[in-house]
Amino acid sequence: MKATRTKIIIRDVIVFALGCALLVSLSQCHPVHADSIPAAAQQHRALLQRSAYAHWGLDAPVATFAAQVHQESLWRADARSPVGAQGIAQFMPATSAWIASVYPQTLGNAQPLNPSWSLQALVIYDRSLYKQNQAENPCEQWAMTLAAYNGGQGWINRDRKLALASGADELAWFNSIERFNAGRSIPNFNENRNYPRAILLRWEPLYERAGWGEGVCSNNIKF
Repeated sequence: MKATRTKIIIRDVIVFALGCALLVSLSQCHPVHADSIPAAAQQHRALLQRSAYAHWGLDAPVATFAAQVHQESLWRADARSPVGAQGIAQFMPATSAWIASVYPQTLGNAQPLNPSWSLQALVIYDRSLYKQNQAENPCEQWAMTLAAYNGGQGWINRDRKLALASGADELAWFNSIERFNAGRSIPNFNENRNYPRAILLRWEPLYERAGWGEGVCSNNIKF
């Protein structure tokens, strides 16, 4: 009888320990994006291609744009973030209004929950940011562009200035400018640095393999 009670106690301790371990594990988890291309991506693929070709030419990096949309919303046209970002491209309301005012003939009124409007606005905005960032190759230039899309061009300019003052290569993002923080909070800094890496090094190859075209980092530096 005593041996039976001992076994029960041991069993309960093991179950409790496993339960605690599971809770700890879950508490440390963060939401992750799907490692496969969502079905909704195919629904919007033609829209994205038309917008990319219209504003970037026939050599537009469609796989890169697709990877960015994947990171932003997993292709959910009705996506809304806790901080107020809206739609498939996750524009903040102020950004939607601003870009619509800058390109009124192309975009008309801001419609962030309209996939056609948002995908066109995304490629236009990326084009504008791309022109503002000089780099040693397209992969690095796109990394800066994406970091600016996520956190603002002003921060990239300040980070680049700090990198230069510290003797780092101001024309390289990866392992150079990305290491410098000109004043953002640690959570915002970490999110911003993960954004280009997730898009260019994780999701872009996924879309390349699926036949969406060549991405901007496929023939550049390997990280």
